[in-house]
Amino acid sequence: SAYRLCIMRKLPSVLVRTLTSGTSGSSMLPDMSEVRSRLRDIVGASTNWRDHVQAMQERKALHTLLAKQQEDLPPRRMKDSYLEVVLPLGSQPEIREKYLNVHNSVRFGRILEDLDSLGVLICYTHTKQEMQPRSPLSIVTALVDKINLCKKIIYPDCDIKFTGNVSWVGRTSMEVKMHMLQLHDGDYSPVLDATFVMVARDPENKRPAFVNPLVPETPEEEEIFKQGELNKLKRIDFSTASLLKMAPTAEERNIVHDIFLNTLDTRQEGKGTVSFRSRKLPPNSVWMEDAKLKGLQICHPQERNIFNRIFGGFLMRKAFELGWATACSYGGSRPFIVSVDDIMFQRPVEVGSLLLLSGQVCYTEKNYIQVRVHSEVYDADTREHQTTNIFHFTFISENEVPRVVPKTYGGKYPINALSSELQSMLYLDGKRHFAATMKEI
Repeated sequence: SAYRLCIMRKLPSVLVRTLTSGTSGSSMLPDMSEVRSRLRDIVGASTNWRDHVQAMQERKALHTLLAKQQEDLPPRRMKDSYLEVVLPLGSQPEIREKYLNVHNSVRFGRILEDLDSLGVLICYTHTKQEMQPRSPLSIVTALVDKINLCKKIIYPDCDIKFTGNVSWVGRTSMEVKMHMLQLHDGDYSPVLDATFVMVARDPENKRPAFVNPLVPETPEEEEIFKQGELNKLKRIDFSTASLLKMAPTAEERNIVHDIFLNTLDTRQEGKGTVSFRSRKLPPNSVWMEDAKLKGLQICHPQERNIFNRIFGGFLMRKAFELGWATACSYGGSRPFIVSVDDIMFQRPVEVGSLLLLSGQVCYTEKNYIQVRVHSEVYDADTREHQTTNIFHFTFISENEVPRVVPKTYGGKYPINALSSELQSMLYLDGKRHFAATMKEI
């Protein structure tokens, strides 16, 4: 199989802690609606859009509960934040419709929404202050580091269980490891594992805020914590090596130059007119400019999070669906998600925004399709566009796909948009992300 084997962290059995007390059967575990209800209670979020300004004003008073330094906060253990949540697709068929796709499997975009909500709740569980029903912290998703799948199909009529806990803590940030399992023949088997990074901010979501330190208790937990530290360093290294900041390597420049040479129209040579514009598409290839789709979302209050910004899980779902459609139209057959990688939440999306999404196939290899989705908001008053997110998805198609080929030949350009001049850089960026994903398979 081309899919990565999920490595499920076998944390000690004492980590089994749920939102309800003394239960372990899936029928008694909390579901995702309870997760979101609990988040609203913790923050004091309004359920009526007309009251959202007042609800946020009331949070200002919680500033007095913030720690002046991390050392003032009691340390926590991994088991303190461990949660299990059920998605009862099998035992409660009435919720199945929301998760069902046309291929009679589960919509992965919905799973992204659930992981985002659960990750935030896990962090609030880690930072919970005794005797304080409401948290002074605004905990938001900063980064989806990695989501790897080990099953092609998620069945729509079998219960799903999510588990997760805080696995690493900085001063104001937390890494959360989550796993998803599905019930088959009485046993839960692994479907995916995910790593999210959350940041804590003050009650008004303006400045960083300190979080409880994490103390590993066992050698295994020490290893998990060390991996979290390594993940942080890898993210810094990957960011430093970004094509935004560092020119392509000599090898990458040669790759782009070879593509350019292979697309020159040599029939023009005898006429003495060979130039950069005399280009010919190689066999079984598609120009990159012909391998993209675009979408628009009006951001209604229905999609707001507990802080009255657009829910990060909603943004991920919409970006994934456009990415899937881009891969589907490109490959001509049903694509399956293999990995979600390096989703940066660069700025919040306000309710009422016009959200513009651009999906681009930026690299292909055999059956694999690497898709980049660029998300930006358009301000109708200022007529300005601002990038909010960049998403990277790796799909595998049922059939081998054509090679995607950048038509332009250039290098020193920003990579924040999808204009034609950027194609070589987008190609190399996609190749880098694909290579990073394949290392884990």
